[in-house]
Formats: sequence, C-alpha cells, structure tokens
Amino acid sequence: MKIATWNVNSLTVRLPQVLDWLQAQQPDVLALQETKVTDDKFPQDAFEAAGYRSAFFGQRTYNGVALLSRHPLESVQRNIPGFDDAQARMIAATVGGVRVIDTYFPNGQSPDSDKFAYKLHWLDALRAWVAAELQHTPRLVLLGDFNIAPEDRDVYDPVAWAGQIHCTPQERAHFQQLLGLGLIDAFRAFEQAPKSWSWWDYRNLAFRKNQGLRIDHILVSTALRPALLACSIDKTQRKNERPSDHAPVIAEFAL
Repeated sequence: MKIATWNVNSLTVRLPQVLDWLQAQQPDVLALQETKVTDDKFPQDAFEAAGYRSAFFGQRTYNGVALLSRHPLESVQRNIPGFDDAQARMIAATVGGVRVIDTYFPNGQSPDSDKFAYKLHWLDALRAWVAAELQHTPRLVLLGDFNIAPEDRDVYDPVAWAGQIHCTPQERAHFQQLLGLGLIDAFRAFEQAPKSWSWWDYRNLAFRKNQGLRIDHILVSTALRPALLACSIDKTQRKNERPSDHAPVIAEFAL
C-alpha cells in the first residue's frame, strides 16, 4: 500500500500534473492540500476516469483538502470535530482499515500575529482529536503540509530560521506532542540523504540552490510501524513547468 501527500498549491493550475503523477506512481491514497477550489468545482470526474475515488473539502482561493483513493473512502470527516473553524484544513477517511487524516496546518504568518495564536489553538484541537481517533483505529496515518520544520536538520539555514515561523519552539513542541501520542515520523524512520526538503520558495532560485525546508510529513501509528517499508520525497515534481512549491512525500507499507 502506497500513501502519499502533496500540497499542490491550486488544483486548477496543477490538475494535469497530478493526473500524470497518479498514472506514474500509482499510489493507493493521495492526500492533497491547498486545492483552492470549492466543492462544486472539484474535478471528481477526472479523478474517477483515472481510477480514483475522491472525498474533498474545498474553499475559494485558499486552503482546501482532498483524499484520492483506489479503494472505498469510509467514515469521512471534514474539519476537526468540536472545533469551530471557517477554514477547510482537514479531511479524514478510513481506507482498507487504515484511518487517513489529511491536514493543511495553518501557516501562522509570524510568531507575534493573531494567525500564530490560531495555529497553536488549531494544533491543540487536532492533537486532542487524533488521540481519540487512535483509541478507535490504532492503524492511523496523519499526513499533509504541517508548516513545521521539526528539527534544525529540516532547514537549509537553521541559524537564519531560528525562531522564525515554521521553526519556533512552540511549533516544534507541538510536533513532538503529536509524536508523543504514539506516532512516528515515517521519513526519519529510515536513513535519508542530508538536506532533504519538501518545500522550496519560488523566489531567489531557492530550488536550484536547494534552499528548502522539510514541512510536509507522514506520521504513522506504532501499530503500522512494522508494515512501513520506505518513505521518500519526490523532488522531480518541483522541476515541472509551473510546479507547486511543494514536492510529494510517499510512504510504502506491506499491507
């Protein structure tokens, strides 16, 4: 079973790239973030023609998440239960007995902003709900664009980024608290090449210079760890014409 995540930064712009990638990689599940389309404009038919069912939760201009799956999507949940939120940032479904939670964490803008306070509040609500979900479905995957670089080795210049958004102590503490629920960073479960990033700014030739951050993650529950075979970042998609600024992250399981 292959489960992947990709912040596509506009599904309207990137749909042909996503369809090509699905055909080439054949994932069982692909979690999308920043689809930036309302539900009535989601290209469900195009994905069905490619062999994928879909569950989606969209929003005009910003945000938007979706799950694409070769298998039935059961018990779909949109947004964090009990958390009043106008932003479309989470969709979950059960696929083949695995609970898949697709998330687009708030950016937070800057540590002194109202958006940062919202991010921390959202993270509190997410952690509490994921803890409850793990009690019901121990085989769980939490994935998406976390907008958090959990360690200095996940940042191309940790000195320059120290205390900046994505790298604040508060955000990193929240990441560790998610791991504390019994989740494992799938990418770090294997030996990886240094300077492995999943996001590069469009500006300043960041991709060409390999100046990026690892902010897209796949966390797997301890119940799934024995089945985890590999985790990788597909940098080739960042070389596309008009690419997303994020690359897909892929985890493979013996399920």
